Amino acid sequence: MRNNPQKVTCAVDLFYRGVSTRKVQEHFKAFYPHNSSHKSIYKWIVKYSKMISQFTDNLKLKVGQEIQTDEMQYSRRKSHHRKGVDTNWFIDAIDTETRFMVASEYVKHREQANLKRVLRKAKNKTENQIKVITTDGLPAYSRAIKSQFGYHRFQRKEVVHNVLNISAGDGFNIMIERLHNNIRQRTKTFRGFHGSVESANAIMKGWEIYYNFITRHQSLNKCPYELATDLRLNSENKWLELIKLSK
Repeated sequence: MRNNPQKVTCAVDLFYRGVSTRKVQEHFKAFYPHNSSHKSIYKWIVKYSKMISQFTDNLKLKVGQEIQTDEMQYSRRKSHHRKGVDTNWFIDAIDTETRFMVASEYVKHREQANLKRVLRKAKNKTENQIKVITTDGLPAYSRAIKSQFGYHRFQRKEVVHNVLNISAGDGFNIMIERLHNNIRQRTKTFRGFHGSVESANAIMKGWEIYYNFITRHQSLNKCPYELATDLRLNSENKWLELIKLSK
């Protein structure tokens, strides 16, 4: 890269802390002699979110016995050249003990195949540690969970599917809903994810990295990765350290 690593990682960090790409550009204009356009900053975010996720998605996790899974609805602009939006979904799963976001995916449709994909990622990362999966009342979850988790430890004992139906007064998934509130705070100002499912998924992957590895969880007073993995990041610039580990 023609730009120095500190500038690139500063741009990525500012973006996930709530600063728009254009505001990051204005910030750099005051402190760097060779300014970067907001388009370059956007490309850095997508590029390095993808690169780091290829490393972090392969980490084996030490988690508790329960994960909560849910989905968020988003409106994505179809393209730069056409009006209209598509209704898309962000599906994710969080460990209730370490608060680590185990798996996530930004997808076009909330269909069973996409639910299975997220659950498959969670299964691969956690192996046989999960005993309970808590979801809302969406019917597609039941078959998806049975398909991906089925039986474990060679015993004929299925992973328990705990269904919380809000309309029936069962309460709601507090931990994942709290996580979704944090995500909404950052993504509510996004303007259609620039019309691309691929870039939308990369941006949300970056947020997953930010949540798991960069920022401290308020109730834990540490990053979720410190409880869920053996990885230790020693630098204050965790973005740069993760990029180096990803190469």
